[in-house]
Amino acid sequence: MAVERLQIHANFQPKKCGETSIVGDEDRISQLPDDILVNNILPLLSLKEAGRTSVLSSRWTNLWAHIPRLNFDAKSALHVIERHKYVEWMDSVIRSQEFLSLKEFNICYRIDKSSRKSVTRWLEFAFSGQLERLTLDFQENTTGTTYCFPEALLNRSTFVGFKSLKAIVFKSVSLSGGAIEFLLRNCQLLEQLVVHESETTTKLQVCGGSSLKLEHLEMVYCQGLKSLKVSAPRLTTLKVSRVKGLLLENVPMLVNVSVNFCDDNSVSIKHAFSVLACCIPQLQTLCLTLYNCRYGWIGPDEEIDEICELPVMPKLNKLVIEYIANGDESLVRLSALIRASPYLEEFLFHFKWCRIPRKDRKMKAATTIRSPHNHLKVFKFRGYYGCTNDVELLSYVLENCAVLEKIIIDPNDGIHPKEEYIPRKVIKQKLEPQVPQRIELVIL
Repeated sequence: MAVERLQIHANFQPKKCGETSIVGDEDRISQLPDDILVNNILPLLSLKEAGRTSVLSSRWTNLWAHIPRLNFDAKSALHVIERHKYVEWMDSVIRSQEFLSLKEFNICYRIDKSSRKSVTRWLEFAFSGQLERLTLDFQENTTGTTYCFPEALLNRSTFVGFKSLKAIVFKSVSLSGGAIEFLLRNCQLLEQLVVHESETTTKLQVCGGSSLKLEHLEMVYCQGLKSLKVSAPRLTTLKVSRVKGLLLENVPMLVNVSVNFCDDNSVSIKHAFSVLACCIPQLQTLCLTLYNCRYGWIGPDEEIDEICELPVMPKLNKLVIEYIANGDESLVRLSALIRASPYLEEFLFHFKWCRIPRKDRKMKAATTIRSPHNHLKVFKFRGYYGCTNDVELLSYVLENCAVLEKIIIDPNDGIHPKEEYIPRKVIKQKLEPQVPQRIELVIL
């Protein structure tokens, strides 16, 4: 990691034992150049702490107003009175300072009805400068209040902040597809666009020629989204939770894809792969969230074999599967994804049970296809409970992956309480005799 070299003031002298750290009328840290204080030291403090430095001396007065990043982070639970005080404090910060060098503006807050107008004022302030990164994160909201992005801001030609934006993150912010398309057209430097839980986005086209610099796109849990067309020549990462209505064109650099089927659990995996067909030959990382509690994408008889008909992914080296199911499904069917990835090196599997309590149930019939794999080195199983289907998948990996170097077992599935995890000692006793000594066994 590169280390940034600090410039030492000419008057700086090594401190001897017993001497104070004062040079003339100023302390030594005040001798540092403004860019060091503003960009390297003040950002290490919280916003309130940075503001308090103004009382240290005239040298520090309003120096904090040049901080390049403003982070208003109040995700932790605040009582109603505390929330109002926090909003008033944020208002006072913005009113009293100019922040001429502001590059990054982040709001992470549990919004309520009384603070929506304040958020809009903060946005007006942020867009008045050369902003590069904007984050509005209201996901921790428990009040039921929705913040709608004020599209009137998009029509104000006086705002120059759009032109310099490189990253936009909207979480639990409602905005239309037209508003997003406006930002894509006018933010010519935009490289990252993240939209989570937007209730009013129904149609969206993320399209552009060589001038479109977008590299990272996320459209997740936007329940009203009916169609999404993506044509972005520089896009490398795509994360979506719907494949219905998804159309991919001209994505020659797309190598990282994450698809969450929880919004689309009636869509077959075969159809999903057909949607991704244009980028499958170049994929390097694939993340799938599969939901099999009602429809059973591999459950009905007519669909049992469809997972065995997957296209080959010749460049895939990392596969992540989050599987939410009843617990009586044969996990070995998922090995078809390994067979379809001949150069896979890392396989992370996260098993979540949607039926409680967890117990060893009679599994549905499954056909195991033996297929040696010569590149898989790391296999992680999160949510391991030691049931028959767990052991079946682990056995398949051990028997077919000839160069396996490491197995990681994590009993934490992220849903059940710790008291229900299978004890680490029990896992070790059962698995150590089965795992060859050449393979490192890690139990978390």
